[in-house]
Amino acid sequence: MNNFSASAQPLLNSNAVRQEAWARFEQVGLPTTSDEVWRYAPLRDFSLDDFANFEPFTERAISTRGAELLGGHSVLIVNGEVKSATLPDGVTVESVLIPTTLDQTPVLERYASDSFALLNLALAPQTVVVTVAPNVRLSETIALVHETTAGVNFARTQLVLGKNAVASFVEYFDGATNALVVPLSEYSVAEGASLELFTCQRLASSAWHIARSTGYLAKAASLQQSVIGLGAHYNRSRNDAHLLGVGATNELRTTFLGSGSQVQDFRTRQYHVAPRTESRLLSKGAVAGDSRCVYTGLIEIEKGAKRTDARQTNHNLLLSSTAHADSVPNLDIRENDVMCAHASTVGPLDELQRWYLESRGVRPRDAERLMIEGFFTEMLVGAPEEIVSGVSEDVTRVLSQEAAV
Repeated sequence: MNNFSASAQPLLNSNAVRQEAWARFEQVGLPTTSDEVWRYAPLRDFSLDDFANFEPFTERAISTRGAELLGGHSVLIVNGEVKSATLPDGVTVESVLIPTTLDQTPVLERYASDSFALLNLALAPQTVVVTVAPNVRLSETIALVHETTAGVNFARTQLVLGKNAVASFVEYFDGATNALVVPLSEYSVAEGASLELFTCQRLASSAWHIARSTGYLAKAASLQQSVIGLGAHYNRSRNDAHLLGVGATNELRTTFLGSGSQVQDFRTRQYHVAPRTESRLLSKGAVAGDSRCVYTGLIEIEKGAKRTDARQTNHNLLLSSTAHADSVPNLDIRENDVMCAHASTVGPLDELQRWYLESRGVRPRDAERLMIEGFFTEMLVGAPEEIVSGVSEDVTRVLSQEAAV
């Protein structure tokens, strides 16, 4: 880690918070597969020194999908820094140097045991804070386009919705050849506000992507979050929601498509604190080649969160005989007056459905493509066309790879 540490020093010397976060990272250390929450990660292939180049090393053009998303209201963020912004009335963006949390918990306390979050706190160039003013109701989606042109990208983003605000965002990650991308995101949804958020990463197959997000929901607030993982050698996404106010609701959909030797690793936590809160978790994905997927979900209900209604569902589709899926749903309930459920499935394409399509004259490869796209359809409802078409392209690519085997 000597090369990485040397590259980090100029940033670390810029303020005391960075130095303390780095000191805590050194105490915690990188995780190992002996840690239960990292047991499926290919950590023997990982070394921070492989990502010691902090300076941009290419003049890579914005990706085609990213450029399309930048055509409307948008913010371009390169290597964690805002480069341009076009926003509607009632929405502002600012760059904050000293990190904080949106629930007022001391930031180093919130992420005390998370190695990669501590790295982000130490090395993110800034926090990009996008604020939607109270009572503003946006009709157009705002795009946050993240590009990576260096060996590392420690993007840190916060979305803040004021009381009764309504907004839709899409976060898009691209690029990152041979890079480490570690986003750390927080979302604050005030009383009566509604946030719809699509996050999609289509990073290079050589990238490592380790992301964490947390939503804080006040009384009668709503967060509809979709997380789509398509790229990266190792894609890990942890998505938490804290339902803090009476009547808060959270709908989380996680979607992935794995091929080659990819590992898709999704972790979720819906934390119910207030009464009459509701959460719905649906995770669906497909793995081909020698890839594998891992889903670990937790519904946690505090004492006093009466009449909570929480559901968790995970479906995994195996597209080859060497692909593998693990599913670990969990419930932690400390209140009696609640409704909770979880379900999980792992299996190949339905042969009866395949037979039906082929009996109607659909070619075998086209039948597979239609079935897989149908499997993903409900996960992409409301997503921008740029995201939907990207998923369709990747499905076609994966099937072509399988056909060539």
